[in-house]
Amino acid sequence: MREFNGIEDLASHVGEEIGVSDWVDIDQERVNLFADATGDHQWIHIDPERAKKELPTGTTIAHGYLTLSLIPWLGSQISTVKNVSRGINYGSNKVRFTNMVPIPSRVRARQSLKSAEPKAGGMQFTHEVTIEIEGQDRPACIAETISIMYA
Repeated sequence: MREFNGIEDLASHVGEEIGVSDWVDIDQERVNLFADATGDHQWIHIDPERAKKELPTGTTIAHGYLTLSLIPWLGSQISTVKNVSRGINYGSNKVRFTNMVPIPSRVRARQSLKSAEPKAGGMQFTHEVTIEIEGQDRPACIAETISIMYA
Protein backbone atom coordinates (compact mmCIF):
# COMPACT_ATOMS: atom_id res chain seq x y z
CA MET A 1 0.00 0.00 0.00
CA ARG A 2 1.22 3.45 -0.88
CA GLU A 3 1.16 6.04 1.91
CA PHE A 4 0.92 9.80 1.46
CA ASN A 5 1.77 12.28 4.23
CA GLY A 6 -1.27 14.48 3.61
CA ILE A 7 -3.52 15.82 0.92
CA GLU A 8 -0.83 18.12 -0.48
CA ASP A 9 1.51 15.14 -0.83
CA LEU A 10 -1.14 13.20 -2.77
CA ALA A 11 -1.92 16.29 -4.87
CA SER A 12 1.72 16.44 -5.98
CA HIS A 13 1.25 13.14 -7.85
CA VAL A 14 -1.24 14.32 -10.48
CA GLY A 15 -0.68 12.45 -13.74
CA GLU A 16 0.79 9.38 -12.04
CA GLU A 17 -0.41 5.87 -11.43
CA ILE A 18 -1.06 5.60 -7.70
CA GLY A 19 -1.12 1.81 -7.60
CA VAL A 20 -2.91 -1.47 -8.03
CA SER A 21 -5.08 -3.36 -5.52
CA ASP A 22 -5.00 -7.03 -4.66
CA TRP A 23 -7.16 -9.42 -6.66
CA VAL A 24 -10.63 -10.07 -5.22
CA ASP A 25 -12.85 -13.07 -5.94
CA ILE A 26 -16.18 -12.42 -7.59
CA ASP A 27 -18.27 -15.54 -7.01
CA GLN A 28 -21.93 -16.43 -7.27
CA GLU A 29 -22.53 -15.83 -3.55
CA ARG A 30 -21.28 -12.22 -3.81
CA VAL A 31 -23.43 -11.67 -6.90
CA ASN A 32 -26.52 -13.12 -5.19
CA LEU A 33 -25.99 -10.93 -2.12
CA PHE A 34 -25.68 -7.86 -4.35
CA ALA A 35 -28.86 -8.88 -6.19
CA ASP A 36 -30.67 -9.14 -2.85
CA ALA A 37 -29.30 -5.80 -1.65
CA THR A 38 -30.33 -3.94 -4.81
CA GLY A 39 -33.37 -5.89 -5.97
CA ASP A 40 -31.72 -6.59 -9.34
CA HIS A 41 -32.49 -10.29 -9.81
CA GLN A 42 -32.09 -10.38 -13.59
CA TRP A 43 -31.38 -13.97 -14.67
CA ILE A 44 -28.03 -13.09 -16.28
CA HIS A 45 -26.72 -12.53 -12.74
CA ILE A 46 -28.44 -15.21 -10.66
CA ASP A 47 -29.41 -18.19 -12.87
CA PRO A 48 -26.29 -20.27 -13.65
CA GLU A 49 -28.24 -22.96 -15.54
CA ARG A 50 -29.89 -20.51 -17.92
CA ALA A 51 -26.66 -18.55 -18.32
CA LYS A 52 -24.87 -21.76 -19.28
CA LYS A 53 -27.26 -22.11 -22.22
CA GLU A 54 -27.89 -18.50 -23.24
CA LEU A 55 -24.89 -16.28 -22.43
CA PRO A 56 -21.68 -16.17 -24.51
CA THR A 57 -19.67 -16.57 -21.29
CA GLY A 58 -21.53 -19.78 -20.42
CA THR A 59 -21.77 -18.42 -16.88
CA THR A 60 -23.62 -15.78 -14.98
CA ILE A 61 -22.06 -12.31 -14.98
CA ALA A 62 -21.56 -9.77 -12.21
CA HIS A 63 -23.73 -6.67 -12.10
CA GLY A 64 -21.95 -3.65 -13.55
CA TYR A 65 -22.85 -1.71 -10.44
CA LEU A 66 -21.37 -4.44 -8.25
CA THR A 67 -18.10 -3.91 -10.09
CA LEU A 68 -18.41 -0.15 -9.65
CA SER A 69 -19.28 -0.46 -5.96
CA LEU A 70 -15.97 -2.22 -5.28
CA ILE A 71 -13.96 0.89 -6.18
CA PRO A 72 -13.88 2.51 -2.71
CA TRP A 73 -12.85 -0.75 -1.02
CA LEU A 74 -10.25 -1.63 -3.66
CA GLY A 75 -8.97 1.96 -3.54
CA SER A 76 -8.40 1.61 0.21
CA GLN A 77 -5.99 -1.24 -0.60
CA ILE A 78 -4.05 0.97 -3.01
CA SER A 79 -3.24 4.00 -0.89
CA THR A 80 -3.82 5.83 2.34
CA VAL A 81 -3.46 9.52 3.16
CA LYS A 82 -2.32 10.60 6.63
CA ASN A 83 -3.55 13.71 8.44
CA VAL A 84 -7.01 13.63 6.88
CA SER A 85 -10.00 14.33 9.11
CA ARG A 86 -12.51 12.93 6.62
CA GLY A 87 -13.11 12.11 3.01
CA ILE A 88 -16.27 11.84 0.96
CA ASN A 89 -17.23 10.28 -2.35
CA TYR A 90 -18.31 13.22 -4.50
CA GLY A 91 -19.43 11.30 -7.57
CA SER A 92 -18.22 10.24 -10.98
CA ASN A 93 -17.64 12.13 -14.18
CA LYS A 94 -17.74 9.07 -16.38
CA VAL A 95 -18.35 5.35 -15.94
CA ARG A 96 -18.11 2.75 -18.67
CA PHE A 97 -18.71 -1.00 -18.32
CA THR A 98 -16.41 -2.29 -21.05
CA ASN A 99 -16.52 -6.04 -20.45
CA MET A 100 -18.62 -8.66 -18.67
CA VAL A 101 -17.27 -10.18 -15.44
CA PRO A 102 -17.99 -13.92 -15.73
CA ILE A 103 -18.63 -15.86 -12.54
CA PRO A 104 -16.29 -16.92 -11.06
CA SER A 105 -13.60 -14.30 -11.74
CA ARG A 106 -11.02 -12.23 -9.97
CA VAL A 107 -10.83 -8.46 -10.41
CA ARG A 108 -8.55 -5.70 -9.20
CA ALA A 109 -8.35 -1.91 -9.44
CA ARG A 110 -5.64 0.15 -11.11
CA GLN A 111 -5.81 3.80 -10.05
CA SER A 112 -4.26 6.97 -11.48
CA LEU A 113 -4.62 10.53 -10.20
CA LYS A 114 -5.98 12.83 -12.91
CA SER A 115 -6.39 16.08 -10.98
CA ALA A 116 -6.34 17.76 -7.58
CA GLU A 117 -8.09 21.09 -6.98
CA PRO A 118 -9.11 23.01 -3.84
CA LYS A 119 -12.84 22.64 -3.18
CA ALA A 120 -15.20 23.44 -0.28
CA GLY A 121 -12.39 23.85 2.25
CA GLY A 122 -10.71 20.61 1.19
CA MET A 123 -9.05 19.10 -1.85
CA GLN A 124 -11.02 17.50 -4.68
CA PHE A 125 -9.29 14.53 -6.29
CA THR A 126 -10.27 13.00 -9.60
CA HIS A 127 -9.01 9.47 -10.21
CA GLU A 128 -9.22 7.20 -13.19
CA VAL A 129 -9.93 3.69 -11.95
CA THR A 130 -9.72 0.67 -14.19
CA ILE A 131 -11.23 -2.59 -12.94
CA GLU A 132 -9.20 -5.37 -14.54
CA ILE A 133 -10.34 -8.98 -14.93
CA GLU A 134 -7.70 -11.60 -14.34
CA GLY A 135 -6.74 -13.30 -17.62
CA GLN A 136 -8.56 -10.82 -19.87
CA ASP A 137 -7.17 -7.96 -21.93
CA ARG A 138 -10.28 -5.76 -21.79
CA PRO A 139 -11.17 -4.33 -18.39
CA ALA A 140 -14.60 -4.67 -16.77
CA CYS A 141 -14.98 -0.99 -15.96
CA ILE A 142 -13.26 2.34 -16.42
CA ALA A 143 -14.48 5.07 -14.12
CA GLU A 144 -13.47 8.64 -13.42
CA THR A 145 -14.28 9.07 -9.73
CA ILE A 146 -14.25 12.18 -7.57
CA SER A 147 -13.57 12.49 -3.86
CA ILE A 148 -12.96 15.36 -1.47
CA MET A 149 -10.56 15.09 1.46
CA TYR A 150 -10.24 17.46 4.38
CA ALA A 151 -7.17 17.98 6.56
